[in-house]
Amino acid sequence: MGLVVRGAGGYQKDMLNTITHGEPTSRTPLLIAHGLYGSARNWGVIARRLSDERQVVAVDMRNHAHSFWDDRHDYPALAGDLAEVIESMGGVADVIGHSMGGKSAMTLALEHGEMVHRLVVADIAPVRYSHTQMPYIEAMRAVDMTQVARRSDVEHQLADLGVEKALQSFFTQSLDVPGKRWRLNLDVLAKEMPNIMGFPDFTSHWDGPALFLAGVESDYVQASHREVIKSLFPNARFAKIPGAGHWLHAEKPREFEAAVRTFLNAA
Repeated sequence: MGLVVRGAGGYQKDMLNTITHGEPTSRTPLLIAHGLYGSARNWGVIARRLSDERQVVAVDMRNHAHSFWDDRHDYPALAGDLAEVIESMGGVADVIGHSMGGKSAMTLALEHGEMVHRLVVADIAPVRYSHTQMPYIEAMRAVDMTQVARRSDVEHQLADLGVEKALQSFFTQSLDVPGKRWRLNLDVLAKEMPNIMGFPDFTSHWDGPALFLAGVESDYVQASHREVIKSLFPNARFAKIPGAGHWLHAEKPREFEAAVRTFLNAA
């Protein structure tokens, strides 16, 4: 894992915290970037399965889990963090990014294209979205930590606040029960929500092989997005996983793994 030091003012910046699966092989290593409110730990099952052929490194993005906290949370900054990790992996990697991590991965390819071998973007497009994730931040802020002795206590409070069951479990993976706190920098994520929902303007493009993998039940990647995707990623391919929504890797892990493995191993 990367070094993260907790100081009086919060986390001090170093390289992102990482979880490594498997040993280096002759294949290009794989970097995984999670989405908003997620963590490297969320990707453990898929990372372990894919590590049978290549080394897999999953990261905690800044302001999440065990990585540093910082006042900046925009895609050039997040892409720079990923570039630093890839440099430590040898300078080139295949990259999977989901949602916020997908936008970070796309920015990485557009700004540091020489570092990306193959790119998988999971259920997100390089566009500004009109919705917001603020209700979830407000729900997490509303949890009374003085009443928390175990993870289920927070799940019950989130249920009372209208958060659906699957997301209760997902959010509480970022809970520090002994410390009675979230391992999410909720204040900065709230402040930076316009940047998280948006995407930088690029005049460049990346010509490498890219797979845009979406859930059939999700509306995040629409047919109208294909023109802008192809303008930035001319060699993009598109695929959908039946029965999956936005969290396609968690809802259909076997199908997600199979699609990614086939793409990464293509000649």
